[in-house]
Amino acid sequence: MIVVMKPNATEEMVQAMVRRVEEMGLKAHVIVGEERTVIAAAGIKRDGHQEVLESCAEVEKVVPIVAAYKVASKETKPEPTIVTTHGLKIGGSHVGVIAGPCSVESEEQILQVAHQVKAAGATGLRGGAFKPRTSPYSFQGMKEEGLKLLALAREETGLAVVTEVMTPNHVDLLCQYADVLQIGARNMQNYHLLQAVGETRLPVLLKRGPSATIEEFLLAAEYILDQGNQQVMLCERGVRTFETHTRFTLPLATVPYLHERTHLPVVIDPSHGTGIASLVPPMCAAAIAAGCDGLILEVHPDPSRAMSDGAQSLTPDAFSQTMDLCRKVAAAVGKELG
Repeated sequence: MIVVMKPNATEEMVQAMVRRVEEMGLKAHVIVGEERTVIAAAGIKRDGHQEVLESCAEVEKVVPIVAAYKVASKETKPEPTIVTTHGLKIGGSHVGVIAGPCSVESEEQILQVAHQVKAAGATGLRGGAFKPRTSPYSFQGMKEEGLKLLALAREETGLAVVTEVMTPNHVDLLCQYADVLQIGARNMQNYHLLQAVGETRLPVLLKRGPSATIEEFLLAAEYILDQGNQQVMLCERGVRTFETHTRFTLPLATVPYLHERTHLPVVIDPSHGTGIASLVPPMCAAAIAAGCDGLILEVHPDPSRAMSDGAQSLTPDAFSQTMDLCRKVAAAVGKELG
């Protein structure tokens, strides 16, 4: 249920209603809107709950939530969520751009690419320190040393650090270095991990699993939101289909579809979505035209020597040209890039 407080409700009234909701065995999520505060009451609804809450003087109305994903639903929060951290802004009229290599490989590599993507207009730096690979014999990342290098790059450039967390045991460690915790596609339904990042207050970039439905995707986001972390970004990175001409199939209809159903910002990953560097720039432009709130791209100083995902990585020059193209498209649809 959504408990809509009256416009003149004070903070004391809101907290009293939170306690009332929790006494009923429901979990209360306070969402402050532009005009009024609402409380999403999630849990097993029993007869009489709605009537009891509606009888409170400070409550304007109580509305049942139809969607399976309660806190992520636009029914709960009509206004779009805007995620901001360390200069990175995603949502509303802003298209945030996160760029960097698939893997942190060395100090020279990560610092070079950080300065290059910053100069081109990126406000977030991606880079994997812990790498989940299909083969156990592939490069697994530099681990904590890689995190230290990402933090050094942030110190030199001001870019927000976006990096993947793979297990609940790593969450505390990554919180010491990262500005955004990324949940990779393989972990979209790792519910213990989702709850662990939900207990933090760092923004979370949640990637869609390659075989996940939209409802499963939103319910995964709900696990994070349910722990009280409201800063969640949904990332479409392509799904697995019968097609083989690209690494995955990147369905850009996901963007407007999600905007109709959730207040959470939508980020597109055309690097994984195509797996082919030459296809990344036009898919970036198409994603912005479709209304995305952010882009996450792989950029490497020398893709031919990359230790992972070189085929889908842009060179710094190609990234700069892509940003020029994206600025034009963003302006055409009334958005600001970066």
